[in-house]
Amino acid sequence: MLHADSAWILTDGKAGDETQCLGLAAALGIEPQLRRIAPRPPWSWLMPWGPIDPREASGQPASPIAPPFPDLVIASGRRAVPYLRHVKHASGGRTFTVFLKDPRTGTSAADFIWVGEHDRLRGENVMATLTPPHRISATRIAAARAAPPAILAALPLPRAAVLVGGDSRHHTFTPADIAGFVTNLKSLRASGVSLMITASRRTPPALRTALADLAEEENVYLWDGRGDNPYVAMLALADAVVVTADSTNMAGEAAVTGRPVLVFEPSGGHPRLKALLEGLRGAGIVHAFRGRLEGSAYQPLDSTPSIAEAVARAYEAHRRRFLSSPRDAPVADA
Repeated sequence: MLHADSAWILTDGKAGDETQCLGLAAALGIEPQLRRIAPRPPWSWLMPWGPIDPREASGQPASPIAPPFPDLVIASGRRAVPYLRHVKHASGGRTFTVFLKDPRTGTSAADFIWVGEHDRLRGENVMATLTPPHRISATRIAAARAAPPAILAALPLPRAAVLVGGDSRHHTFTPADIAGFVTNLKSLRASGVSLMITASRRTPPALRTALADLAEEENVYLWDGRGDNPYVAMLALADAVVVTADSTNMAGEAAVTGRPVLVFEPSGGHPRLKALLEGLRGAGIVHAFRGRLEGSAYQPLDSTPSIAEAVARAYEAHRRRFLSSPRDAPVADA
């Protein structure tokens, strides 16, 4: 879709940020280099407004942004904002820059900015959609549905995929949360629904242990962390998707299935995630998880292709402008 000889993904290594960047890159049909920054205090304290860590400047040995500079950079996370500015300036304006989520420094942070509909940032170079970019596509869902792992295909219908996150800066699974969530899962299984469970690196030990105990029961599968995670196959085979409300990515990915999304909310919260869930509820996609199947099928929702198309158009327009008048190309402040 996009004709770029070279591309980077630029983050500080947070899995959620990288997942969104990788999803957009896949939709664009490019294979980027993954560049991770690691700024030290006090520079990290000043981000996204301040300069980059001078140790990681493009001219330094082992710099994560060492030249040659790419045609395209996709970045996410507040620490990446100064580095994106640095690359734009150091490349003489040639590199086309994309930033995912609100950079908090205004629309000049990148050539193209994606934000969730709940964010207030708007501008000519800003695109807002309900769900974020991610790596789960209709094509991947269809392929997994056509050739599923035998262990999942053998589970009786109906089946529920259970996507379990964990503790974060904004959410905590208290003992009461764990007990309530597992009780609801047991009720769902007791009603005749097979469970396909995958946990995350953030899943707290107590919850992981409770899930392992539940997996001893009939018609419950828990990915044990060995081999490839059958995450996509679980989504493909699911008649409903149970999601813990601590990740915008999981909620957005679940919406690609066209199956009801049942949400369990642990303690805490974040306005961005709450706004996303409200939007999905309004679309008839999300329902509260009460230990039973609820909701009905809907038109699958995937914003990633439209975001990729908008990025590709903006990139091609940038290249035409830059190649036609390279000396007049704008250069961002370092």
